[in-house]
Amino acid sequence: MDLRLQGKTAFISGSTAGIGWGIANALLAEEVQVILNGRSQDSIDTAIARLRDHHPEGRVTGVVADFGDADSVQRLIASLPSVDLLINNVGTYTSQALEDSSDEDWLWQFEVNVMSGVRLSRSVLPQLLSRGWGRIIFVSSECAGLVPSDLIAYSTTKAAMLALSRGLAQLTTGTGVTVNAVLPGSTMTEGAEQFMSDLAHRQGVSVESATAQFFSDVRTSSLLQRFASVEEIASAITYLCSPLAAATNGAAIRLEGGSMGGIL
Repeated sequence: MDLRLQGKTAFISGSTAGIGWGIANALLAEEVQVILNGRSQDSIDTAIARLRDHHPEGRVTGVVADFGDADSVQRLIASLPSVDLLINNVGTYTSQALEDSSDEDWLWQFEVNVMSGVRLSRSVLPQLLSRGWGRIIFVSSECAGLVPSDLIAYSTTKAAMLALSRGLAQLTTGTGVTVNAVLPGSTMTEGAEQFMSDLAHRQGVSVESATAQFFSDVRTSSLLQRFASVEEIASAITYLCSPLAAATNGAAIRLEGGSMGGIL
């Protein structure tokens, strides 16, 4: 399917690995010019090299920025060229019990997960509105509704992203600009692969057995009963970026394999 994205320019925060990298890979396949983001030039260079293995003619660059540092973000915004697609993907989390979480832990996660999207959207949205077309996507999480007990702070930030996305969408009324959020569930990123490998090692079982146990004992509400692939998440996001998705605006799209049930 031709998604009619040729010649568009996208900026993806937090995109040197995982879902962010997968989105970049999918957009390059649609002939989108992609601007990556990471916290170091080395990580960006490695990600670009991997992408060029798949898309030798693809137009891909990168910019260093730490979204935990407001000054770093402002420098990024000042240097960012005009974009058509903004994907707010960067995120961080700390797994801990509520009583062990400090104000600093909460504020750090809010700074990276929420304020990154606030600052980027505040700059990009007026440009999109002036041109009459564009897309902003927030990558939230199933945790916005599931709220694991060791991820309360993280889940709170992911729920806040839904309100932010909806609020921005309401500013686009009657235009060709849309703002949407997606809620991925358990996804087989590099981090998830390492987590399952470590879990399998501790339990003395195969990765396949550890994965099956994760869904039978932990993520019991999943209808998919497996990790989604990065490609499955990225393909849905790429569609939402396209002109074909013009009727979808202000939505929270669940990509969590049914784990949230009737939540949200």
